[in-house]
Amino acid sequence: MPRMTKLLLQLQAAADRRHGHGGGLGLGFGPGPGRRHPLTPRHASAAGRFAPACLALCLLALAAAATTLAVALTLHRQGPDPAAGPGGSPRGFSVVINTWRRHALLRRSVAHYAACAGVEAVHVVWSEPRPPPEPLRRGVLINGTRRGTVRFEINEADSLNNRFRPIRGLATDAVFSVDDDLIIPCSTLRFAFDVWQSAPSAMVGFVPRMHWLADPRGSTKEYRYGSWWSVWWTGTYSMVLSKASFFHRQYLDLYTNQMLPSIRNYVNENRNCEDIAMSFLVANATGAPPIWVQGRIFEIGSGGISSLKGHGLQRSRCLNTFAAMYGHMPLVVTTVKAVDSRRSWFW
Repeated sequence: MPRMTKLLLQLQAAADRRHGHGGGLGLGFGPGPGRRHPLTPRHASAAGRFAPACLALCLLALAAAATTLAVALTLHRQGPDPAAGPGGSPRGFSVVINTWRRHALLRRSVAHYAACAGVEAVHVVWSEPRPPPEPLRRGVLINGTRRGTVRFEINEADSLNNRFRPIRGLATDAVFSVDDDLIIPCSTLRFAFDVWQSAPSAMVGFVPRMHWLADPRGSTKEYRYGSWWSVWWTGTYSMVLSKASFFHRQYLDLYTNQMLPSIRNYVNENRNCEDIAMSFLVANATGAPPIWVQGRIFEIGSGGISSLKGHGLQRSRCLNTFAAMYGHMPLVVTTVKAVDSRRSWFW
């Protein structure tokens, strides 16, 4: 900054000379005691003294802003790629799509995610009794050639637990788990991935949910499942559902091979709550809350388990059953929300 400092001093000296200031360093100090500028009215003397100082301060502020911008641009150019691994090689994320007899939705979903930047591979969790029909397999693979590779993960048994089975040859630490009827815009997905990279042990997702104590003053702890409206009304949540969330691939192994078998059995018997089971697993392992990412998501299907009668009551049963199996409630309540301020007026 020597050149900028010299320029400021020269500008200040010129201002002093215009106002009749004597020598010195020209940093806005007025003439000696008892002296007045002969052509400056008495009531304007204060303005005459402070105008040069204001000019100098404004120029210093501009110089500081320019320096800050230059440093930021330098760091942006020289800093590590946010999609780079420890060794500097590009590292993206894998999309794991859970599907069930909605082939048209699956084609559309695969075509979208395979085209998103950062997607290394798309894995389709297939649990239907018959293998994927050849027209579907061929259509999905063609869509996947745009960017990421596409693989079908074939399961012999139909189980919601299949969506969390370890995937052989998984090339990335980050897994984005999503249902076949949800479309997340590529830019929003990339922002969520950046958030996950800042907290890779957390679940980072788009669909927050809450748990409540039915009677906070009671001696027994019975929990209630809170839907989206509970989150919207209170601004608090304790889960992000795995229907649209990032998590570390290590949780696939923990869920399948180390979590209590009784929890997986409960999911199989009730055909529900595998997402709550994953939320319990991550919260119990980390002692930390998930992270809700604000972003627009598009549902391209209709119906599903959540639309069935008694869904909320069944989810409450899951909460209480899992808490009893763990011996405590591991879910952690939070109010934190990740917002991409570049695309939001209010954040």
